[in-house]
Amino acid sequence: MAKAELAENGPVRGTMVVRPYGFAIWERMQSELDRRIKDAGAEGAYFPLFIPESYLRREAQHVEGFSPELAVVTHGGGKELEEPVVVRPTSETIINTYFSKWVQSYRDLPLAVNQWCNVVRWELRPRIFLRTTEFLWQEGHTCHATMQDARDYALRILTDVYADFMVNVLAVPVRVGRKTDAERFAGAATSWTTEGMMRDGKALQMSTSHELGQNFARVFDTMYVSETGEREYVWQTSWGASTRLMGALIMGHGDDAGLRIPPALAPVQVVVVLVRDEEQTGERAAALAAELAAAGVRVRLDDRVDTTFGRRAVEWELRGVPVRVEVGPRELAAGNVTVVRRDNQEKSQCPLVGVVKRVAALLQEIQAALLAEATSLRDQRTVEVDTVDEALEAGSGGFAKLSSTRLGADGEARLNDEGLSIRCLQRPDGGLPLGGDDEETVAFVSRAY
Repeated sequence: MAKAELAENGPVRGTMVVRPYGFAIWERMQSELDRRIKDAGAEGAYFPLFIPESYLRREAQHVEGFSPELAVVTHGGGKELEEPVVVRPTSETIINTYFSKWVQSYRDLPLAVNQWCNVVRWELRPRIFLRTTEFLWQEGHTCHATMQDARDYALRILTDVYADFMVNVLAVPVRVGRKTDAERFAGAATSWTTEGMMRDGKALQMSTSHELGQNFARVFDTMYVSETGEREYVWQTSWGASTRLMGALIMGHGDDAGLRIPPALAPVQVVVVLVRDEEQTGERAAALAAELAAAGVRVRLDDRVDTTFGRRAVEWELRGVPVRVEVGPRELAAGNVTVVRRDNQEKSQCPLVGVVKRVAALLQEIQAALLAEATSLRDQRTVEVDTVDEALEAGSGGFAKLSSTRLGADGEARLNDEGLSIRCLQRPDGGLPLGGDDEETVAFVSRAY
């Protein structure tokens, strides 16, 4: 993170400064996710950072779940506040306060909003991009007329927004499933999750989507008049993903040379590196960069010949730029340039006239190769087991997969005591379990960040 200039620790414990290159990657994540969120029908909005403490206390499970992590402001403007205010840990309570004003009739439903913002949770053991006291995220909140509509929407966000982004942009395969009751979001009826495996075999929760039922609606009196004239409580969802996705990028694809950024995500897909500025190589390099940009490639020209070529090459490797095109007088004399893939360090000579076409093909190849590599790693480290003892062993370096019935009543608690957890539940066929009492499920167990 330091050498690639992504982020560094802030002055207050648990905070972080995201540097321009790191923020450029985050902006690409935002753009890709936001487009999918809007395609799902949610509109952008913004709600206050400060929430009256009484709002959180209205939903008992919610405040109990967040109480140890709350940052509370008691003084402002040089005097003690009449009521303490909480720095936003999540926004269910304040958003529901306004939903109760905005929703009056069935004609107002469904209502779906999403905000990009910062939140504060006082972490005991902070780590940049994984668990920080302040972090960036998006949080979506919706109201629906029926439980089924709310569930369908929560699952749509889970699959069409989150899983699609993670697989097709971030190139990280994810286990999509339901959280156990013990792992459920505070105040939710059901929590859904996407779980990725990092290159060290640990799991990372990458996003969540929650069915809130009518819990918050009853507390905040969020009701609507149905077509039959009856006043009914709405059914709700909330869902979010955060700068933890930056951690997934680093740990899901990084190698000993630095980052490896999937082309679909990379703010710079190709860097054209001028080796030496002689015999018009500088002009040819600039022209090539312009040609790539005109073809829709996100490209950067590195013509800093006052810095050694080797140092610059290492810098771009650290930053994970998918393709490096090296333009030097020797290669140009033969009508060629050198093309280097970041994912496998493969170098090849390419005719100058064919660079744009070659780069376009390479970007697709690299995107597919990174996903295939991550999928292979996950599958190799997923072991089917029959007992909790076997799950403890296999889950320490990957995913242990076992029938939920084999866990027994105390199995989850025993896993937690040993530092492992059930990351998600799926049906035996890989589908999403809907939570029926007699539904057969399999559990994926792992150590997690």
